[in-house]
Amino acid sequence: MSNTLDKHIAAYQGDNLYDFDNEILLTWYPQRVLHHAGAARSLLELGLGHGYTTDIFSRRFERHVVLEGSPAVIGNFRDKHPDCRAEIVETWFEDFGTDERFDVIVMGFILEHVDDPLLILRRFREFLAPGGRMFLAVPNAEVLNRRLGQVAGLLDDVTTLSENDHLLGHKRFYTVATLSADIALAGCGVDRVEGIYLKSFTTRQIVSLQLDRKVIDALCTVGIDYPELSCGLLAEISAR
Repeated sequence: MSNTLDKHIAAYQGDNLYDFDNEILLTWYPQRVLHHAGAARSLLELGLGHGYTTDIFSRRFERHVVLEGSPAVIGNFRDKHPDCRAEIVETWFEDFGTDERFDVIVMGFILEHVDDPLLILRRFREFLAPGGRMFLAVPNAEVLNRRLGQVAGLLDDVTTLSENDHLLGHKRFYTVATLSADIALAGCGVDRVEGIYLKSFTTRQIVSLQLDRKVIDALCTVGIDYPELSCGLLAEISAR
C-alpha cells in the first residue's frame, strides 16, 4: 500500500524535540487504559504511531490487533519491536471490516489525523463486544501552556496548529467540549474524561529545567483530575 501517510514518517523516527512530550503521553495513557480495562482480554488498536502503546498493550492482552495505514510506520515499528506479539493489519481505518468483536478499542491520538472523526467513531463502535469500552486520546487545545501563551500574547489562538502539528499530520485540536460533542453525535456516551500530563510551559522550557522523573509523573497524576488544563484528553466511552 503506497499512500500519502508515509510522508509523515520523519515525525515518528525519534529525532524531534517533541519526542520528549510523546514519550510522556504515550507511556502514561496506556497505563490508565489498563487500569480501567479490568479483565478485558481482546484489544483493537487504531494506529501504530511511535510504537510505545502497541508495545505496552501487547504484553497485557491475549488478543491484540493493530490497524495502520502507513507501510513506512509499520516498517519503523517492526524494526524497533521485532518480538511484538500484536497482529498488525495494513489498512485504512475507513476500509477495515471484521466479524470479530473486541472488549476494548483504543484510538490513541487518532481522531486529530482523520478526515471524518464521526465516521470513524460510528464505524468502530460496531466492533465492540457486549459491555465493551472505547478509549479515545486526543490533543487538548486548551492545555495550560497554550492558555498562558495566548494571554502572554505569544499565541493568537489556542486552536492554531503548529509546525510540529503539521509534521505529524494533525488536522485539528480538541477541547473537552468539542470531544464530548463529537462522542455524543456518534451515538456514544462519555463515562469519564481524564487529563494526560498537566503541561505548564513549552516543551523547550520544560526540557531545559531537567525535571526529575518523579516531577513528570506528578504532573501526569495531578493532570488526571484537570483534563481542561492537560496536554491530552483521555475519554472512556461506550455505545448507546
